[in-house]
Parts: sequence; C-alpha cells; structure tokens
Amino acid sequence: MPRHFHTLDVFTARIHEGNPLAVVMDSEGLDDAAMLAITREFNLSETVFVAPPDDPVNTAKLRIFTPGGELPFAGHPTIGTAILLAELRAAGELGNGVVIALEEKIGLVRVEVRRKPGQAARAMFELPRLPENLGLAFDPVLVAGALGLDPLDLGFGAHGISAWSAGTPFVMVPVKDLATIARARVADINMWKPAFGATGKGAAFLYTRETMDPAHHVHARMFSPLGGIPEDPATGSAVAAFSGLAATVERPEDGRHQLIIEQGYEMGRPSQIALDLDIRGGRLISATIGGSAIRVSEGRLLA
Repeated sequence: MPRHFHTLDVFTARIHEGNPLAVVMDSEGLDDAAMLAITREFNLSETVFVAPPDDPVNTAKLRIFTPGGELPFAGHPTIGTAILLAELRAAGELGNGVVIALEEKIGLVRVEVRRKPGQAARAMFELPRLPENLGLAFDPVLVAGALGLDPLDLGFGAHGISAWSAGTPFVMVPVKDLATIARARVADINMWKPAFGATGKGAAFLYTRETMDPAHHVHARMFSPLGGIPEDPATGSAVAAFSGLAATVERPEDGRHQLIIEQGYEMGRPSQIALDLDIRGGRLISATIGGSAIRVSEGRLLA
C-alpha cells in the first residue's frame, strides 16, 4: 500500500545543511524487515516510522532505524519528527509552543516545538534517561589506528577515551585540535571492532574544544561504519551521552549551562546542536537537547 513520507534537514535552519531525516507516515503493517529495507532504500543515517500511539493521550509512536538496525532513541529523529508533526497538526499554534509526546523504545519523550515568524521551527526535549559512564577501557593505539591518527593526537586536559550512553552507547574520543579532527576517517574497518566493539556496534564520537565558529563550544564528528553510518552530520544521541562526560570532567558550577556543539562541517552539512546542562550539588540532574529543522520534500512510497 502507498505510504506518505517526508524528508527534513535537522539541526539546521537552512535547507541542504544539517542531518537529513526521512519520516514514513502511517507505518502500520510494516514488520521489522520491511522497515529496515525502506531505511536502506532512503540510505540516510536514520529513518523514522510513525504509527498511532499506544496511549491515545500521546501524539505518536515511533520506530527509529539506521541502515544497520533499530535504535531505542536518537536525537535528530526526535527533533525532526516532532517538528514535522507539529507543523502538520498544529501549525497555527507554534507561535505559543506545542508539546509533541512521542512514544519511543526508550520511553515517552516530550518535545516542545516553537516557531518565530520568518524562522525555522525549533524543538527541544529533556533527556528521557540521564547518561551513564559505561566504565570501559580502550587501547589508544587501536583507537588511533582505526581513525588514521596517532595516539598522541588523542586526549586533552582531563579528557581521555571513555564510553557513555543515554540510551545509545558511544565511545567518546577527545582530539587535541581542529586540524587533527579534520584528518580523522574510518582508516581501517578491520580495526574498528577491536578498537570500539566493546560498546556493540562501536559508534565513535570525536570532539575537540577548538571550533570553526567562535560562538560555539565543541566541534565534533561521529563515525559508525559497523552500524551502516560511515559518518553522521549531527548526532543528538551522542550529544545526550556527551552531557554526562561534560558534567563529570569539566565540573561546571551549579546552575544551567548551554553548550553549542557543531558537527558535519567536514561533510559540507554544518549542524548545530544545543545542549543545556542543569547542575545541582555538583551533579547533572537533567539535560536538554535542542535544534531547528526544515522540511525538504514529501512523496509516496509505492512499495
């Protein structure tokens, strides 16, 4: 049966930047194999399948797939789908803000969507699960070799290689500067699993304090070749996990702090993710992910 779909660029207010997302509406009747096949047909980092919610007080139920399989939670699908549903169902209310309640595998995610006149819609949500340090050890020689870097390129200050998850695990790889992170690549796929496989599919989130835009705070890249993503232009779930690292290593004072993470610049898809940390008693008690999205296309799947 034909199914309607939309594509959006997420974590940007400009078309053909940010992270592309496909959203398939009316996905009832599709099994896991069909969803994975459609995801691979779109060949984007993530595709969302929308169905009626289990609880009618909520907006929709989501399934999120990468070309490598299903995810329980992801940031750019959450932001993009919430903005799409808000624009389709409550466009006239966006000036005052609309709450979109999404049932994801990780649990219920409430997303606030707003749009100022003449601007792209913007959404933000509180993490459904606080990040945790997975307590894994990594060999810098293997990690550097997999990325085409030298072990001396990795780490700065108190930042070393670690693994964190706020629903989806990532290996966090600190890199000393912008010039070095620009050289990173999937240099040896055969080294990927030995280097990063302790977290499953081995998604690597590289970051440095040097940024291309002086108004931003962190420059990042994300590689997940074993998950079907050679490189991702913007990774909200990685930033969600990064919130735990930032709070633990940087130890910001109590209060609210915002970091703007830039990603995708090496791919020609510049993206900006807003991360808000709420610190109390020296601990992270909540974190919020925010960003814009813009609709690009719509159509019908004929099979």
